[in-house]
Amino acid sequence: QFVTFSHRWGTGEPLLRDVEGHSVYDISANGGLEKLKAFCLRACEQGYLWAWSDTCCIDKDSSAELQEAIGSMFTWYRRSALTIVHLPDIPNTGSFGRSEWFRRGWTLQELLAPQTMLFYTKDWSLYRNLMGPNHKTDASVIEELEKATGIESRFLTHFSPGTDDARSRLRWASSRCTTRPEDVAYSLFGIFDVHLPVIYGEGAEKALGRLLAEIISQSGDVSVLDWVGEAS
Repeated sequence: QFVTFSHRWGTGEPLLRDVEGHSVYDISANGGLEKLKAFCLRACEQGYLWAWSDTCCIDKDSSAELQEAIGSMFTWYRRSALTIVHLPDIPNTGSFGRSEWFRRGWTLQELLAPQTMLFYTKDWSLYRNLMGPNHKTDASVIEELEKATGIESRFLTHFSPGTDDARSRLRWASSRCTTRPEDVAYSLFGIFDVHLPVIYGEGAEKALGRLLAEIISQSGDVSVLDWVGEAS
């Protein structure tokens, strides 16, 4: 069993080469590494020995590994025993719907894939001090998530990847943005359960075009062509 980490990337995020062969706790902490240590400590507090973060558990210098990671990301979050979400822009007394986490492309699948999630605020306190083992089973949290995302509760708690109701899934992503233009499409591969080549440099338009063509090929639903997403 392992825990996955969902967060917004910031400056100084540790990469694989920064932590490989070292204990995270023995490395000088600054910026992203401090966040990584806090994540690992929360995973331990929840009783888990294994933790996975996208910053340092993927060799981004290997194009083959990056391709595999993007194609497998949804599955990794789905198979995790717990996903820990850190919201550094939300104070203890704040409402998490204002967090930038809800505006990013990759965090959509990180919200839908896990069965079990815990949200942590700026200082790594549990959101609203909710001490239960899974915030996705808390009715008040689900209500807040619905308002923040426009996604119905049944999808938030029991989401199945695929091309059914494709327009709704595209709509969920339409207000989100990504740092790399192509990721506006690549971040949806897992949600639609499609497997396509990752070609950084092709641009958002071509990446979305390939995604929409695959959705139509699998579902026969040409109405998805009416949808226009936002590139970053």
